[in-house]
Formats: sequence, C-alpha cells, structure tokens
Amino acid sequence: MNLLPTVILIAVALCVILELVAFWLPSLTPDQEKLSPYECGFDPIGSARLPFSLRFFLVAILFLLFDLEIALLLPLPWGDQLTFPHATLVWAGAVLVLLTLGLVYEWVQGGLEWAE
Repeated sequence: MNLLPTVILIAVALCVILELVAFWLPSLTPDQEKLSPYECGFDPIGSARLPFSLRFFLVAILFLLFDLEIALLLPLPWGDQLTFPHATLVWAGAVLVLLTLGLVYEWVQGGLEWAE
C-alpha cells in the first residue's frame, strides 16, 4: 500500500472518531450550566450594562503582554546561525530585562492584586 493514501486514511479516520466523540461525550451528563446559553460565569438573565472590572482587564492585558514575549523569544534558538549571534542575545536580553522591570513595577504598584 502506498504511503500517501495510508496517511490520508488515518487522518480521515482520526477526524471522524474525534468528531463522534465530541458530539457523543457532552450529551452524557447535561446539567443546568451546560444547557445555559452562556458559560462565562456571568448571569445571562441580568442587565448587559453592568460595570466591567478594571482589575480583570489589567490582568488580561498583562497576560497578553507576556504571551507576546514568549512569541518574540521563540525564534531565539535559530539566532545562533546569524552573522552576529551575540547581538541577538543582547537584544533578547534587553527585551527580557524591560519586561521584567515592567512586571516588578506592576507588582510594586499593586496592579497584580486581585482583591483589595
């Protein structure tokens, strides 16, 4: 048997099995939370004009910032193949130092405290 049809057959079979499990498994134990239209933790019956927590927004922005840091540092192992690998290491270190100083500043200012 040829390799390409085998790989395609396995991929299609795996997709079909995963789809069947995804449709079958959640229907085993439906409860009130799963049947509600919103699963975000907010009451779907109340007003949509409730004030939004600024602390939650700040923590979410900080999470995105450090997630972006990881994305910026992912190509770092391939930097040693450049003409000047030490410059790549210096720039990556500068990014890490800047983000660490920002994290320390937020910590000292109390921006990471969830409850007052």
